[in-house]
Amino acid sequence: MRAARLIKMVLLLQSRPSMTAAELAQELEVSERTITRDALALSEAGVPVYADRGRAGGYRLVGGYRTRLTGLARTEAEALFLSGLPRALREMGLEDAASAARLKVSAALLPSLKDASRSAAQRFHLDAPGWYQEPETPALLPAVAEAVWDDRVVAARYRDAERELEPYGLVLKAGVWYLCARADRRSFRVYRIDRFTAVALTDERFERDGTFDLPAFWEERAEQFARSILRAEIVVRLSPDGAARLPYVTDRAAAQEALAAAGPPDGQGWVRVTLPVESEVVAFTQMLSLGAELEVLEPAGLRARFTEAAARMHVMYGEAQR
Repeated sequence: MRAARLIKMVLLLQSRPSMTAAELAQELEVSERTITRDALALSEAGVPVYADRGRAGGYRLVGGYRTRLTGLARTEAEALFLSGLPRALREMGLEDAASAARLKVSAALLPSLKDASRSAAQRFHLDAPGWYQEPETPALLPAVAEAVWDDRVVAARYRDAERELEPYGLVLKAGVWYLCARADRRSFRVYRIDRFTAVALTDERFERDGTFDLPAFWEERAEQFARSILRAEIVVRLSPDGAARLPYVTDRAAAQEALAAAGPPDGQGWVRVTLPVESEVVAFTQMLSLGAELEVLEPAGLRARFTEAAARMHVMYGEAQR
């Protein structure tokens, strides 16, 4: 435990000119007293950690000290190579850079860990798109990715509207690429890359907002989007099996909330549920998969759709039995 913390402390100090004891304590989740003891232990082991005294003081490495990646355990080395997502890197135009980086890391590893990249690749592969889809790489993705990595302002045309964007981050969701960007130097928004019709990198670089958190921003916007499209409501009765399957045929969070708000089961074990849905047409397709485990009560139009579908299936299968 302590050995891993000492290695992390050295790597932190390598990445910054200096760090205060408070900063190191926060990063390593220990007390400042522990940081003092760890710094002393590193010095005794030959790592040139120097402590600057005073209010503006802190810890730093002297003499341009760098450590090789000899402190990695096998599982850590293999996890490092899992960060490479071949398809995504290729689509962003970063395949060559990623390959060069993997070679450099491999060269710095101990001989016993040289096979870490192959070992990880044989045990994990990410295939982001959903089934029955052949995703197309947006033609403008490499240009957008270059702007993201280089903090370059872009002049873009999106759905035939001219926009000036500060591109903060890329997200690959179910095979579709999205750009999270600040529009017109004000609010952050999400754009589908395949809906850009033109992207031009300008010579201007923007200064990133240090408080922007891409994963948190995406999670919030994705949840908002999922809720925003649920503009209609239906009322249904569900059997125990139908209730168990409901979260798998529609928006999971909406289904779980609707089930939690439902009243007690009736004498047959069925529950009455009011469920938000995208539209009557979408609800018909989703709820039909529950078959006889669901009865539509409202709206009347949706109930009529189910009545008609049931009658057609009765005729079809009734004739097949004759």
